[in-house]
Amino acid sequence: MADDNVSMRVTALEERVAYQDETIDALNQAVTKQWAQIDKLTRLVDALTDRLREAEAKAAQGPVTERPPHY
Repeated sequence: MADDNVSMRVTALEERVAYQDETIDALNQAVTKQWAQIDKLTRLVDALTDRLREAEAKAAQGPVTERPPHY
């Protein structure tokens, strides 16, 4: 009787550990995917920030006084 109770408890614990392992793996995959996306978006924001700074610098220089090529 006591052996059956211990066996059932061990089986229940093993089942919980198995489900927890699956959950941990799924969460790890989600975090890894999100980290890659965050890294990509960070690089994109940095590139756009650089382009904006360049555009602001050109705008601060004043208007272009060259004639268009069709004149």
